[in-house]
Amino acid sequence: MTVRILIALAALACLATARAQTADRGEHWVATWGTAQQLLVETRPPWVAPPPRAANEPPPVSRIPPFPRSLTDETVRMVVRASVGGRRLRLTLSNAAGVVPVRFGAVHVALRSRESEIVAGSDRRVTFGGRPSLTVQPGALVVSDAVELPLPALAELAISLYVPDSNSTVTTHELGLNTAYVAAGNVAGDTVLPRAATNLTYFWLAGVEVLAPARAGTIVAFGDSITDGFSATPNAHRAWPALLAAKLQSDRATAHWAVVNAGVSGNRVRRDVVGTSALARFDRDVLGRAGVRWIVLFVGINDITFSALPGVPDSERTTADELIEALSQLVDRAHARGIKVLGATLMPMGGLWLHNAETEHIRQAVNRWIRTGDAFDAVVDFDAVTRDPQQPERLRPEFDSGDHIHPNDAGNAAMAAAIDTAIFNR
Repeated sequence: MTVRILIALAALACLATARAQTADRGEHWVATWGTAQQLLVETRPPWVAPPPRAANEPPPVSRIPPFPRSLTDETVRMVVRASVGGRRLRLTLSNAAGVVPVRFGAVHVALRSRESEIVAGSDRRVTFGGRPSLTVQPGALVVSDAVELPLPALAELAISLYVPDSNSTVTTHELGLNTAYVAAGNVAGDTVLPRAATNLTYFWLAGVEVLAPARAGTIVAFGDSITDGFSATPNAHRAWPALLAAKLQSDRATAHWAVVNAGVSGNRVRRDVVGTSALARFDRDVLGRAGVRWIVLFVGINDITFSALPGVPDSERTTADELIEALSQLVDRAHARGIKVLGATLMPMGGLWLHNAETEHIRQAVNRWIRTGDAFDAVVDFDAVTRDPQQPERLRPEFDSGDHIHPNDAGNAAMAAAIDTAIFNR
């Protein structure tokens, strides 16, 4: 017993020394990558109807490939790209949607080489309280121990989770935009997973944090499917938040800024449908992240379009005043934490089957408030950047992915280019 006590005291002394050294260097933990978990929606209200199509027209191809709804004695390896670098990192895992505990038998992180392959010599076992495995209770989020793995800016990581037991409720971010690999057994530390199945979803992974200099901070892109990267090319980092991260890293004056994409496809501000509403998830996806100093607030178009769905009940509709009030709540909650907010105008949706005079009126009213109100610390006019000069209610043809609401890669690039990165240093 005496030996154990001495070992414990020595461990505490080492931890205190490490913390003191970190404080002396002025370093702190900063979220360098993250995603927003969402509840799996097995059944949706009957008023959430798909777009009409002709009798002989095939159904649209989903941009989210099928993914396993449960894992049993399998390893999932996921790819993420850091924004800022650091000399240490740690992971955050979430069982937000779980109804039963989930056990991770092994967790590994490594620099990614290509596809499922990792860089030789970079594999690290991740521990939690010194243990190589852990159980996460329903609704809980856990942070790993620090991992000694120097991480360059914009480097890709491969994060592998081994799940030994069957899990019927998986906490996911369905549109991950980077290929995930699922292989049988515990292969979390293997260099390559040659026989893995693939999908584009994140499983249980909430974020990556790095130990970075005191000046470093995180910008959270908080939005819906346009922020999520719904029509961006997978495995290419073409969503506008990823392009913003690269833009910040290209300039020494702004290279201390990280970017986290907290977009959720289908998300609304005031009401739940696809996952929880922006108001309900704001604490978890923004305020709960390490080192957040700015938010790009770009959400609200689904509140408007869903109001035009046939058969939608009045309780699910929105007015411009209601939407402005909800957005104001988000700004106030950010400011209460000392976080600044960059407001982004809502982009055109003319040609969308839910576009009409009423929805356009709401969009224009919200945009006037964003442009002229005093709520925000700065504004980026995504509407002005992406609208067709000849038909201002529509996206520019060269930016339209084809559905008249989601920008393609060129549109995402224009959005990132429109953000004056100098504002983040004010």
